[in-house]
Amino acid sequence: MVLPVLAQWPGLEKQREQYAHAVEALSDPERTRLVLVARLQKSTLQEVARTHEELAAIGLKNQYLVINGVLPKAEAEHDALAAAIWQREQEALANLPAGLSELPRDTLLLQPVNMVGVSALKGLLDTRFDALPLPVPNVLYTPENLSLSDLVDDIARSEHGLIMLMGKGGVGKTTMAAAIAVRLADMGYDVHLTTSDPAAHLSTTLNGSLKNLQVSRINPHDETERYRQHVLETKGKDLDEAGKRLLEEDLRSPCTEEIAVFQAFSRVIREAGKRFVVMDTAPTGHTLLLLDATGAYHREIAKKMGEKGHFTTPMMQLQDPERTKVLLVTLPETTPVLEAASLQADLERAGIHPWGWIINNSLSIADTRSPLLCQRAQQEQPQIEAVKNQHADHIALVPVLASEPTGIEKLRELAS
Repeated sequence: MVLPVLAQWPGLEKQREQYAHAVEALSDPERTRLVLVARLQKSTLQEVARTHEELAAIGLKNQYLVINGVLPKAEAEHDALAAAIWQREQEALANLPAGLSELPRDTLLLQPVNMVGVSALKGLLDTRFDALPLPVPNVLYTPENLSLSDLVDDIARSEHGLIMLMGKGGVGKTTMAAAIAVRLADMGYDVHLTTSDPAAHLSTTLNGSLKNLQVSRINPHDETERYRQHVLETKGKDLDEAGKRLLEEDLRSPCTEEIAVFQAFSRVIREAGKRFVVMDTAPTGHTLLLLDATGAYHREIAKKMGEKGHFTTPMMQLQDPERTKVLLVTLPETTPVLEAASLQADLERAGIHPWGWIINNSLSIADTRSPLLCQRAQQEQPQIEAVKNQHADHIALVPVLASEPTGIEKLRELAS
């Protein structure tokens, strides 16, 4: 969470008061309870721990933790995949980040159905687990040419370009971006893997290096400070002390960060003319804000240039399918697919047509005899078919894995 520093201009006094009242209300335990929701996954827990610390730092300390979608122990008795998932989750639970382990906590079990509709929601808070009957072996969904490796092979034919992975938080964008980057690097291409996500954990996911793979991060704080210093050294060099103070005040506006991040984003995507740039973007809302800035810059340049000359803006590059391939990452569940479809509609209104979709963590192509996991696998198939038939030009299906895909070797396996 990035909290704006409101300038001291008289015109903003009312907003400052509203902001103070909002923080006061959110800080009052009699009026507000903040509920942090997480799955038992390392990256998710790290992000929730960061959110907890940031909220606590501004006085929002009445926090509760809900751990959602925990696999019941009984399912671990049925097959290796369920046992591995249960073991991984229990290890994550035993090693909660320090700040989270001290919070009041509730746990919700993984349900056999998607949480859509009143009847499903009524069962969400049921802490009992009634064992499901043993199924026949999971009938694997076996579509042709839906592997991540096939998708990357198609991308590689262009030999360079921008690959942007977009989607809501928690769907696996970072892992997919890292796997694609490793695969392209292994194929001999020069690759720059970068992220605009404030909660990025690329280094943890990669846990290694390749000689032709560069890794970076667009850090909003660092980019804002770099931009601020540049403006002070250029526009501010001939100002008197009063003018410099006004300029510094202006640079404390929230829009300064937007400009700084946009400039860093523009620098990175220019590299895509010579090599592959794989970008792990921030969750949907942050990414749409960045695209708003990109569109505003394009309109301003187009207005200034008119028909006088040729120019290429970052937005024009994003709109060009020969130069940019946008991949939407989602999960094979009703709500994530609907949210990804909504994001696709937003992008298309901006003239950006997603090149493909990655459906991550699919049980439909996993080998399992767990009754619960088999039932969930069956419910995935209508969502997969909807993506294939209604939304995606290219699609990759990535299975649920027994162990988290961190490290170069596991990322290779994911995209091979």
